[in-house]
Amino acid sequence: MILRDAAESDLAAIVEIFNATIPTRMVTAQLEPVTATERVPWFREHSSDGHPIWVLEVEKRIAGWLSFSRFIARCAYRGAAEISVYVHPDFRRRGFAASLLQAAIARGPGLEFTALIGLIFAHNEPSLRLFEKLGFVRWGHLPRIARLDEVERDLVIVGLHLASDRDEQGLTINPRRRRRDG
Repeated sequence: MILRDAAESDLAAIVEIFNATIPTRMVTAQLEPVTATERVPWFREHSSDGHPIWVLEVEKRIAGWLSFSRFIARCAYRGAAEISVYVHPDFRRRGFAASLLQAAIARGPGLEFTALIGLIFAHNEPSLRLFEKLGFVRWGHLPRIARLDEVERDLVIVGLHLASDRDEQGLTINPRRRRRDG
């Protein structure tokens, strides 16, 4: 298992995995498949030192991916990142989504993120359970905000404050005495 920054040459595999979720109406608000060409601008908005996209290689295939995106562009929110996780159908239910999320939680502070946010449809109970198992808490609920095939769906906002080596005043603290908000 190899976790690495995505390269533009990975975009076809990323899009294939993304498109596989569209018919389920469980994971994305995208209703029609996208092409790799259409996703190039989205890909280029990310960078390995800012808001990366990671791919997880298993058996020399891309088993899944995770992206960090700006939550809100205003500078006061720069420590918050929206995360998205997708796993190829052939690799689901093997713990790879959890591995990607655990890596995001562990490496997020190094990317200067103080909070991770997930936007999950309320009917996507497996994803809600996974995020909650890893310490994410429900921060919001937007009722009937999405329409999927004429069915109104709720959106749940989950979040996790990341551990930091700095206290509220910005002073370095003993890493053994780190606090973690839930």
